[in-house]
Amino acid sequence: MTVKLILMKFVKTHNDPQSAARCGIITTDHGQIETPIFMPVGTVGSVKGIYHRDLKEDIKAEIILGNTYHLYLRPGLEVLKAAGGLHKFESWDRPILTDSGGFQVFSLSPIRKLTEDGCIFRSHIDGSKHIFTPENNMDTQRIIGADIVMALDECCPGDADYKYAKKSLQLTQRWLERCVKHFDETEPLYGYSQALFPIIQGCVYPDLRREAVEHAAALDREGYAIGGLAVGEPTEKMYEMLEVVCPIMPEDKPRYLMGVGTPANLLEGIARGVDMFDCVMPTRNGRNGMLFTWDGIMNMKNKKWADDFSPLDPKGTSFVDHAYTKAYVRHLFVAGEIFAGQIASEHNLAFYLDLVREARKHIKAGDFKAWKDETVRRITTRL
Repeated sequence: MTVKLILMKFVKTHNDPQSAARCGIITTDHGQIETPIFMPVGTVGSVKGIYHRDLKEDIKAEIILGNTYHLYLRPGLEVLKAAGGLHKFESWDRPILTDSGGFQVFSLSPIRKLTEDGCIFRSHIDGSKHIFTPENNMDTQRIIGADIVMALDECCPGDADYKYAKKSLQLTQRWLERCVKHFDETEPLYGYSQALFPIIQGCVYPDLRREAVEHAAALDREGYAIGGLAVGEPTEKMYEMLEVVCPIMPEDKPRYLMGVGTPANLLEGIARGVDMFDCVMPTRNGRNGMLFTWDGIMNMKNKKWADDFSPLDPKGTSFVDHAYTKAYVRHLFVAGEIFAGQIASEHNLAFYLDLVREARKHIKAGDFKAWKDETVRRITTRL
């Protein structure tokens, strides 16, 4: 009989008196993570355009993501296993979280078919045919070796009708039970422990979301993810669903809102009890010239910055904020320089990490709600 490893620990340290916001510490074999936290997305083993040194020392990332779908296709499991897992392969010694790849199958695969057994899909790279089952997906994530892994789920579209959403949730729940069984029957490959998070689905239907929480919570895992809330539904619906699920999720386990979002989304998610976030927005929007700051949102391609020789962001914590001027970064974007996207990505990621650090300070001080309301107003202003 295989003994279930009790690995990741979460200790809640503070509650905000006027909202559901909370602070905590997650402990993994690769280090501690203070929550609330934002996790930069390193889909294929890199956070686009960012050196790992800068992730650690400048951006101060405590945990990053990898993606099972992408890593399974490239570089493939043989290479990852021979390297000793993703940590060694990408030279990152802090925690990593991997998504199961279910969302990428939903969003990228040109042809996919869901069956009871699993998800049949074609690679977006070369059209080759593959299948993810709950069992082989867990094996794949064992080989990748992330500290926190996600269960395989069907990512239900945000505009799905009730009948489809219910059927989809039931399939996700059956897959979850198989994921848990297989995960607990297998061992980590590289000498450190891994935690499995179920994903709460249910689209925009409160009763389905509640049912999903009850089912997942009964499995008593180390943490829980909230999925299917950045897939086309209105922002208000997302907040509404968080208000449904967070109060009934286990109090002593971290809650991870997948794929969200803007800086304002993070603060509103924190206020509703979310502990962990990830999103490609800081890097993707950065590459397109959008910078998030404490004073609002800048479009660096605008002519208004052409002769503005002030620092990129005087309130910023990254070295790029003080090393380069707005005029210079605007010039790089207009000239189509790769360097522009690198600078913007570094700035945005540093801002996102600064944002959650400040949120933690205000939760601990007991004035988070008033600070959040004022900050959301300020950071959503177009400059």
